[in-house]
Amino acid sequence: MPVSVIKLLENARRAALNLQSRHTPNDIDLMLLAVAQAIEDNIEPILNANALDLNAMDSNDPRRDRLMLDPSRLHGIATDMRNVASLPSPLYRILETATRPNGLVIEKVTVPFGVIGVIYEARPNVTFDVFALCIKAGSACVLKGGHEADNTNRCSVEIIRNVLQQHGWDNNLITLLPPGHDATNQMLHASGYVDLVIPRGSRRLIDFVRENSRVPVIETGAGVCHTYIHESAHIDMARNIVCNAKTRRVSVCNALDTLVIDRNALSMLPDICQPMATSNVLIYADSESYAALDGKYPLLRHASENDFGHEWLDYKMSIKTVSGPDQAIDFIQTHTSHHSECIVASDSDTAARFQREIDAACVYANAPTAFTDGAQFGFGAEIGISTQKLHARGPMALPELTTYKYVITGNGQTRP
Repeated sequence: MPVSVIKLLENARRAALNLQSRHTPNDIDLMLLAVAQAIEDNIEPILNANALDLNAMDSNDPRRDRLMLDPSRLHGIATDMRNVASLPSPLYRILETATRPNGLVIEKVTVPFGVIGVIYEARPNVTFDVFALCIKAGSACVLKGGHEADNTNRCSVEIIRNVLQQHGWDNNLITLLPPGHDATNQMLHASGYVDLVIPRGSRRLIDFVRENSRVPVIETGAGVCHTYIHESAHIDMARNIVCNAKTRRVSVCNALDTLVIDRNALSMLPDICQPMATSNVLIYADSESYAALDGKYPLLRHASENDFGHEWLDYKMSIKTVSGPDQAIDFIQTHTSHHSECIVASDSDTAARFQREIDAACVYANAPTAFTDGAQFGFGAEIGISTQKLHARGPMALPELTTYKYVITGNGQTRP
């Protein structure tokens, strides 16, 4: 590992170890408020840096929406940081207490991870979210952003580091690694320097990190999301949920990818899909849904098998026709990425069965998957949506960015 990267990681480790001894939870909250203000004070330089990245990206690249910042989004990022500051500290909470027959008191207490590495692609908002959540949870963060957002990320990190330094804090609490794959590989092999790595991005990125990391990994990001329209669904509700899930923001991981519809509900399909035509959503339909939409929806293609289990990140969607809940659940279980799934049904028993049996981090009844978001869940912000089952699942916020240790207090007891 090159000395320069070792030094960066050593500095991050030292900053993490000193954070809790030098700064109280109130200090951390005040720092977050100062950084939030600095974001709003530096909107112009951030947007100038972002424009350089946008100009270098293909205008048809579906990641462009994720990359793009504007004043409204930056004010939203600052608001999210203030929301994180307002939340209670997740540190040193006593999760469990037990007193043994010999008088030993055993407490299970939340503590920081230490150094958290995050690898992400064209998502400059992640820079600010990760810093806010990591520092609130008592950890330093080491960031490896994608080249698509390099100018924006460097500008953002410089602003944060300047605020830290101006207030007498160690600015190694946030570190941006150099661009390029070499830095990614080095962080993934930095056992002893980095305690946890979180990839945020495409399935390809997540698979690469999981397969190559010597540091523990929590998988987040890739979302193949389905919405199942049961025959008992109310048409107005189904229409609104599907349109919101698909068109609100197509480039995010909680956007709708495949609509699954009961054969007995096909008569509703043209009405359900109609609002999406305004957004030019291209639909890849199986034979039965194609017949139901033919001549009634303008942007229609025949689906192939490759159009299912696919994360579109674009104004595109596939439709699968099924015969009842058994087939719907089986189809979704086969194609899910275990992120977010939805059923629209007025039959409460069917909805409850779907929520019970579907294996995903977030399972909805009669609400769009667009709500899979830390802020929407009341967590302030999130570092990602975990699709695995160990340690954390679903939106990862402050509690999930801590680990725990056992604190044992005795009074001179010895073991026989």
